[in-house]
Amino acid sequence: MLRRTLASLPRADQRRWGEAYVRGLLSVEGKKTMRALAGAGGAGGSGSGNGGGSAEQSLYQFISKSPWGSAPVRAEVARLFDERAQPRAWVVRPLVITKEGRHSVGVQRQFVPQYGRVVNCQRASGIWLASDRASCPVDWRIALPACWSEEAGLRERAAIPDGVGACPPERCAIGSLAEMTEGWGLRARPVVMDLRHCDPYGVCAQLTARQLPFVVRVGAAVTGPRGAGRPSLLAVLNGRRMPAEWFDHATGTLRATSVGVAPAVPRDRRASGRTQELTLLAAWTTAGRAEPDAFWLTNVDPSQPGALFRTAMLGRRVERDLAEVAQPLGLRDFEGRSFRGWHHHMTMVSLAHALRVLGVARPPR
Repeated sequence: MLRRTLASLPRADQRRWGEAYVRGLLSVEGKKTMRALAGAGGAGGSGSGNGGGSAEQSLYQFISKSPWGSAPVRAEVARLFDERAQPRAWVVRPLVITKEGRHSVGVQRQFVPQYGRVVNCQRASGIWLASDRASCPVDWRIALPACWSEEAGLRERAAIPDGVGACPPERCAIGSLAEMTEGWGLRARPVVMDLRHCDPYGVCAQLTARQLPFVVRVGAAVTGPRGAGRPSLLAVLNGRRMPAEWFDHATGTLRATSVGVAPAVPRDRRASGRTQELTLLAAWTTAGRAEPDAFWLTNVDPSQPGALFRTAMLGRRVERDLAEVAQPLGLRDFEGRSFRGWHHHMTMVSLAHALRVLGVARPPR
């Protein structure tokens, strides 16, 4: 499996150090420093074939400097996971990596909606293939703040490629999704995404234009203000209310939740140039509550609202695997500063994650 996923690397020494890096991620406990990975990666202590020097220097060269492409490796990881796990959804999951200094690519003091405060951090967007049994991240985009895009000194310091500019997380995610369908040739699955902190209709229009199915979380504001229109919409949702059984991956239990659907039309029809045919999915997640307290917009056939809700809840599968698999594999541990190095590290973590969840590599004792 390692040979298959690393076959796109052009040189034998790159493939060897790639295997060493992944084996280190899978075997080292605690923080994944270059020194710890070099000691456990199984590539030996010499740097032959990579300019000499120690294994630690060779791994650093492989991750931070070596000019191999991340996309072909990620595409092969995605194809492999797609074949073996049969994912039901593509889950967009934002990632916040807190930092002490300001030298790593994309780091800035910025407001993070998920935290509700300003944080010194990198912000990124990951696309996860998710089934009920497992999930795996297959593509990553770093959300560059405007200063990193516009200041020549910062771009040069982090070796940011030409054509890469400032990008909010949701737009980064759409770029990933487009590459997965158009470049990697994957069959599109429903996109699960949380849009409560941005304009949902604009993102839905872009997904619709790319012919991507989606079930996206939105705020209660999509039901309209209290007053005209809102009571009738809530009446429709209540009239179509039905129980839906679903497996809660966060707690490992089978649960039942009331759900309902109603037609939804964007308030601003100019967002896409034409009316989007959307459905509002609502859920009553709090016992005894009269009104629903969770909402999604979808362009998927609404005839089976229970199936739509179960698809939306695959986000909890991702949350669990992020905490139990990706985080221990060093998802937030890269200490380099370059754009290329960050992408190389995230690619190797995705590969190690796939090996772990597919049962190819056992967790360390």
